[in-house]
Amino acid sequence: MSYSAMVEVHSYPFSQKALEGIRDNAYAVGNWPLVYVLSDEKQLRAYIGETTATLARMSTHLKHDEKQLLTAVHLITSEYFNKSATLDVESMLIKYMAADGKYTLLNGNLGLTDHNYYQRDVLYDEVFREVWNRLIAHGVALRTLDHLDNSDVFKYSPYKSLSFDQRQGLLTVMHELLNPGVKNIVIEGGAGTGKSVLAIFLFKLLNSEDHQIDLREFSEEEAEIQSLLTRLRQAMPKPKMALVVPMTSFRTTLKKAFRHVSGLSPDMVISPSELAREPYDIVLVDESHRLRKRKNLGAYFGAFDKTCTALGMDKHTCSEVDWVRHQADKAIFFYDQGQSIKPSDADNEVFRYLKSAETSVTHQLLSQFRVKAGQPYVEFVDNLLNCRVDGDTVFTARNYEFEVFESLSDMVNTINEKERQVGLSRLIAGYSWPWASKKDDDAYDIVIGDVQLRWNSTSTDWINKEGSHREVGCIHTTQGYDLNYAGIIFGREIRYDPNSRAVVIDKGSYYDRTGGQGIKDPAELKQYIINIYRTIMLRGIRGTFVYACDDALREYLKQHIPVHLPDGAETEEAKVVELEPYVNAVPVFDLKVAAGNFSDVQMAEHSKWVAVPDSVRLREGMFACHVIGESMNRVIPNGALCLFRQDGGGSRNGKTVLVECVDKVDSDSGSRYTVKVYESFKTENESGWHHTRIQLKPNSYDDSFLPLELTEDEALRYRVVGQFVCVIDK
Repeated sequence: MSYSAMVEVHSYPFSQKALEGIRDNAYAVGNWPLVYVLSDEKQLRAYIGETTATLARMSTHLKHDEKQLLTAVHLITSEYFNKSATLDVESMLIKYMAADGKYTLLNGNLGLTDHNYYQRDVLYDEVFREVWNRLIAHGVALRTLDHLDNSDVFKYSPYKSLSFDQRQGLLTVMHELLNPGVKNIVIEGGAGTGKSVLAIFLFKLLNSEDHQIDLREFSEEEAEIQSLLTRLRQAMPKPKMALVVPMTSFRTTLKKAFRHVSGLSPDMVISPSELAREPYDIVLVDESHRLRKRKNLGAYFGAFDKTCTALGMDKHTCSEVDWVRHQADKAIFFYDQGQSIKPSDADNEVFRYLKSAETSVTHQLLSQFRVKAGQPYVEFVDNLLNCRVDGDTVFTARNYEFEVFESLSDMVNTINEKERQVGLSRLIAGYSWPWASKKDDDAYDIVIGDVQLRWNSTSTDWINKEGSHREVGCIHTTQGYDLNYAGIIFGREIRYDPNSRAVVIDKGSYYDRTGGQGIKDPAELKQYIINIYRTIMLRGIRGTFVYACDDALREYLKQHIPVHLPDGAETEEAKVVELEPYVNAVPVFDLKVAAGNFSDVQMAEHSKWVAVPDSVRLREGMFACHVIGESMNRVIPNGALCLFRQDGGGSRNGKTVLVECVDKVDSDSGSRYTVKVYESFKTENESGWHHTRIQLKPNSYDDSFLPLELTEDEALRYRVVGQFVCVIDK
């Protein structure tokens, strides 16, 4: 299908007189939903909106103090636009144009939508791509979507749609900022739970002007946020704020993200030592687990001592956490104990004390946003590194590439190929080799067999440096960043002891000088190194590849991670197996296509058949289908192919069932079928047992999915057609 004819962009001067020209646009005068961009090439400022009343909206903007100074309007129209689509395109344009960097946007960041609607994936994703291409053609945008998708400026833009989990965190912070009894707010969450996104969103929100907050499309929750924002402005009209980022490289990246955002500037992103310059009303600390104490600081000892003196603190007993608390009237810490990776990091006890203080409040972020394999992968990595994986469990996930390599050369080649295909693919290693190339450009740092590699040639923004895919990064150049693919090299400092079935550490092979000095307890060093590998294994959005130098560790990893097969190799699974209905295979049905009575679908003559694991006992009437959505992701990953048996009645309580919705579409799956946990509540009277209500419960890491409550009458519109047996393919 050609999408070019679906989208049109018409540009006009932005003035009262020019409104006459807009009257010639049929979409504008016909009150069709459309999206528009107001821009000015001299000041390089822009505003993005959507409307069904174009002329009235333009007239309103022409009376606005800032928007009337813009000089052009670009109307984006399509016969395929509806209200849901234009809200979505508006939000997407705000996100991408902010990252594109040509204009400073006048938009606020509250009210951005991220919702599903009919044909969003199959049609409107391509329509938006065409919208963007047309804007490039009109000179309104500069960079391609593929480029922006891989840019840190896009990933850490304040223009994001927050998840339910993040919105609850935002509400917590805003309520407590208004609470005079609270000075410290700790937002806890593991790698990939969206701490940085929430921190940056909050920073922008608190620095937005009133005119940037438009209530016309707000949800009830967002209206509460806006109400809290109004109260905050009354309490702190122009708060002095700073975003503290301990790591130099990540701090540089966030400065770039702030550069083209109205109301923000790179100077607002500071190092911990810069806190000594002045006190602040509100200080946000991202990656606060990397705040330091006076230990193994190397060249930073002098700056640390100087800051302590300036703040009147004892350098031997204080930490950078104390600096934040001293200089901020309100401090917000974004924290993950599991990402503390060296002895110079402030002690966990400091944060335990902070969280237990009467003037502190803590909020947890739980949902996983970075890794496509989701929270099950995060938990697996933690169990893997701590040798807690059950038996012969092998982790696999749909739409996530996770492999262990026998050959480092093969893994290097794979990362290079991924870099060519999608970009942002990097090698990362534990600190098991000295940094010889730092002083000798011709030296190689990592030599394994015929593979010769060098450490990162810069410590600042290495991931975005040209040619960095041919180098090897470490924890210090990758913590806080997202990658498409990560190739992890387990160095010789981490080994596996088959006798004790435990990971062991070889301190003599650990070359992070400031990371190992002064540690007398081997268990402490082991925990730091495990934290390092856990952190770098959670960088890859699309996939993670691993190679271990230690033979025993490699064998251990092969027990639980799919083994990479060189090109041309054939596995047992790859061999052609003849499928026999209900002997080793079941029919597959598309529940989105299915309509009407489910039994009619089962009797279709040309069903596709799929193999079933040998361990499953098959019987006629079993079938498979893909389960779409996140409402059951504790058990069933989004898109997984699952095996069901026909429902034969009897007690279903506590079982996972496939339910047909007679007269509605399930919002999570996008079809008339839904998979949920079944619970019924009964009462007994003279005529026997009766349902008082039925619950169809989600089983998800995302708490925003709520149970569906059905009365006895409502239950008649739902029919259980199958009981879940197992996941066939993730």
